[in-house]
Amino acid sequence: MVLLLPDGEADSHRRPSPLSYALQLPLARSLARAGQEDGLAVHVVRYRCRGWNASDAHLAADAEWAVDEVVRRYGDVPVCLAGHGMGGRAALRAGGHAAVDSVLAMAPWLPGSGAEEPEPVKHLLGRHVLLVHGTNDARTDPELSFRLAERAKKANRDTCRFEVHSDGHGLRQHRAEVMALAADFVRGSLFGRAYARPVADALAAPPPLGLRMPLAAGFGKSLRG
Repeated sequence: MVLLLPDGEADSHRRPSPLSYALQLPLARSLARAGQEDGLAVHVVRYRCRGWNASDAHLAADAEWAVDEVVRRYGDVPVCLAGHGMGGRAALRAGGHAAVDSVLAMAPWLPGSGAEEPEPVKHLLGRHVLLVHGTNDARTDPELSFRLAERAKKANRDTCRFEVHSDGHGLRQHRAEVMALAADFVRGSLFGRAYARPVADALAAPPPLGLRMPLAAGFGKSLRG
């Protein structure tokens, strides 16, 4: 099971944005196709509100509720939390749930150096963790995801991070490669499929090499070939 967590806002009690939900549908369809023969199910989570809202961490709480629902409805199945932007932060924060096997954080929104406490990472032990960030992201700082990946790697060796050079927050310029990377990671982490060589190398490499792995153009085409 993959639970997709849409982007959100730092502070807001407004209803979730329908656009943020809709933006996850192409990835949902892509992952469902890639994992069809393995029986993969993909759902996009609908939040109660669109804001993280400081210590309330509403989006992470909703992600944990969604995992609980997976367990209630489907039983003991492995779950991947995959989120974009603020949803990436929610995926990382809720990744300690006992049913979660892997976490995919795309362009995650993370608090800067002024935060009272750094984002927790020790709860990610035992999970496969992949972060993906565009180097030209003007909304969420790529260096913050690198720093979190550094800390996560110390607690959990099964952590890697890919950089999408010249891409922005939406990761649209290299969408095909990002989707192929996501599918490869999901199939490897949930079903034990062999990772593509770049993913396997990134997981095995010591920092900073495995945390600044460039996502090569044509990644998906090379897998199909």
